[in-house]
Amino acid sequence: MFGNKPGGNRLKPAPAAPRAAERAPPRRRLALSSWRDQHLYSLFSSLGRLLARPWATALTALVMGLALALPLLFLILLDNARALSGGWQDAREITVFLKPGVDASASAALAQALRGRADVAAVKQTTPEQGIEEFRAMSGFADALEVLQFNPLPHVLVVTPAAARELDEPAVIAELRRDPQVDLVQYDAAWRRRLGAILGLSQRSVLVLAGLLAMATLLVVGNTVRLDIQARAEEIAVIQLIGASPGFVRRPFLYTGVWYGLFSGVLALVVVFSVQWALRTPVDQLLASYDHRFHLRGLEPLAALSVPFVSAVLGWLGAMLATARHLAEAHPD
Repeated sequence: MFGNKPGGNRLKPAPAAPRAAERAPPRRRLALSSWRDQHLYSLFSSLGRLLARPWATALTALVMGLALALPLLFLILLDNARALSGGWQDAREITVFLKPGVDASASAALAQALRGRADVAAVKQTTPEQGIEEFRAMSGFADALEVLQFNPLPHVLVVTPAAARELDEPAVIAELRRDPQVDLVQYDAAWRRRLGAILGLSQRSVLVLAGLLAMATLLVVGNTVRLDIQARAEEIAVIQLIGASPGFVRRPFLYTGVWYGLFSGVLALVVVFSVQWALRTPVDQLLASYDHRFHLRGLEPLAALSVPFVSAVLGWLGAMLATARHLAEAHPD
């Protein structure tokens, strides 16, 4: 009945089969996607387990945070001491006290002779009148000085030696001590040496303390992860029986250590900044009495940003040690 159009019953050609690359993504893409999904799941599942027991997590992170905050506070203290000592060490003046009988002309002649030396950078003269006024202004005993019948202070020369090695005693000191007009030569090289030795010892002590507390952090994380592994021993045994790799077993515990490290690093910064804030007012009052000649230094921004990263690495290492030991005990061969 129905007329057939030319070519009406022809079958359309079947579409070409898709290539293997179009049917499914490459194996590398699948492996990368699976690796990413597993890590994301371990990351957030480990965080969920920590948040499910907030008090235990907070106590562990607080212990680690305090252990990390102690070396940071000592480093801040050492940095301020080094900055303060640097200002003291830059003041290389030699104070020369002349004998009471030396008059102004003899003092000026000695000062002029010292200025002509190649190893002397500058000489400052202080008369007895200037010395008593300075003492009255800075000592707070102005009323007591009024009872003095005469000025007991001698002429003083403040000699600044030319640039030399830090701990070497300038040669001009020996000559000044032999001068018959000089009563006393004050050059505190000894306390500079002691101060340098104290700062060196303090720096080494801070490094040793930081290393010990870092080991304590590793032990805290390792012990916490070990307890978590023991609590999940049956679960771990089951997933190992069905073919889970050591990396799959280890991964959530490693992220647990990273979370502990991040939390403790943030808490350490909170402790450090709280201590700085608590001490700011009394320190400012103390510095005000010295005309703010020294400025208190805090934790540098770059160092503060590196603290959570370093603590996370410590947490990861502690968890790695704990899981490695468990896997070694589970598979001694």
